[in-house]
Amino acid sequence: MARYDFDSVIDRRGTAAVKIDRLDRVFGRHDLTPLWIADLDFAVCPEITAALLKRLEHPVLGYSEASDGYWQSIIDWNARRHKFAIKREELCFIPGVVKGIALSLNFFTARGDGVVIQPPVYTPFRTVVEGNGRRVLENPLVFDGTAYRMDLDGLEELVAKEKPKMLILCNPHNPIGIQWDAETLSRLAAICRQAGVVVVSDEIHGDLMLGGRRHIPFLSVCADAEAVGVMLGAPSKTFNIPGLVSSWMVVKNEQLRQPFYNWLEVNEFNSPVLISTIGAEAAYNNGEQWLDSMLKYVEENIEFVVDYCSRNIPGLKVVRPEASFLLWLDFREMHLCHREVMELLLDKAHLALNDGTMFGTQGSGFARLNIGTPRCVLAQALENLSKAVSDLCR
Repeated sequence: MARYDFDSVIDRRGTAAVKIDRLDRVFGRHDLTPLWIADLDFAVCPEITAALLKRLEHPVLGYSEASDGYWQSIIDWNARRHKFAIKREELCFIPGVVKGIALSLNFFTARGDGVVIQPPVYTPFRTVVEGNGRRVLENPLVFDGTAYRMDLDGLEELVAKEKPKMLILCNPHNPIGIQWDAETLSRLAAICRQAGVVVVSDEIHGDLMLGGRRHIPFLSVCADAEAVGVMLGAPSKTFNIPGLVSSWMVVKNEQLRQPFYNWLEVNEFNSPVLISTIGAEAAYNNGEQWLDSMLKYVEENIEFVVDYCSRNIPGLKVVRPEASFLLWLDFREMHLCHREVMELLLDKAHLALNDGTMFGTQGSGFARLNIGTPRCVLAQALENLSKAVSDLCR
């Protein structure tokens, strides 16, 4: 396997990086180690950069369309990586996964309709629903202090009572990193099909499986899932190319797909830009070794954080993820209110983590840590946090 460098610290200042440039706006100060927004601090897979540079050597940047090779790279990737078969007609380009959720919402639901989310969950699930005049219906996850599960009995009751038109699924789940098992996904699909609820499944973290696990695409689990499902995927988290904005969706059910894809087509919502398809095709065709190396590094980072916290930061628990480079940190045994937790992180340790409550009220006492960064940065951040906790106990 090729050797890639994930240890070098790359200065991202002056590159319009959200992680750096929004610190003041989001956290009210700029003297923070940025471990929040979910992109990686690693150099992009060199094969992707090479493909982009090669195309940019050509002197004409006219109107372009996605090549057959682009579509085939997505099909082959899913077959090879996830044992998931996709036909070309089932695929459609979308300009970002959140935009894909918004487009699905606006096509399949009307103002005032109920939409189910499962908090604590990725913030835009709520904001997209509310911002488009739909009603958020919560089916919170159940936490036993160690692991989370779906409340499927509660979902069944909620669907029967509120008659929602859509459920937005996070698979794997962000911020917790759960890969839902086939049994859970199948029961959710059955509940939704019986009630006529469209399931939009955000699977942007699906390539980032840890510990040798396999991703289980929602559309792969049963006929019920195929009947109601809209699956969203992207190479952006996988290969650290969210700036290229290259995402895609899969709809198996022709009755759902044909009118939806036609609406996307006539409004040109499905028109990719040149660098999006070139970057994605290079990633899917040539980036697998880089990804496997990166995931190994992330797994080592997880072990580093778990070990450090167990030895040096009493009361801080790490919820182990099954996928992705995000850690859900549980501060509740420190007996601090949520405001005090955030003050500890920001004002004492000078760390920018995602506030747990941005994922829902169920995130009180929690924070999300991005460990997709060189280990020396992570080590210094944990030392800062350990010192802040020690000072608090004096």
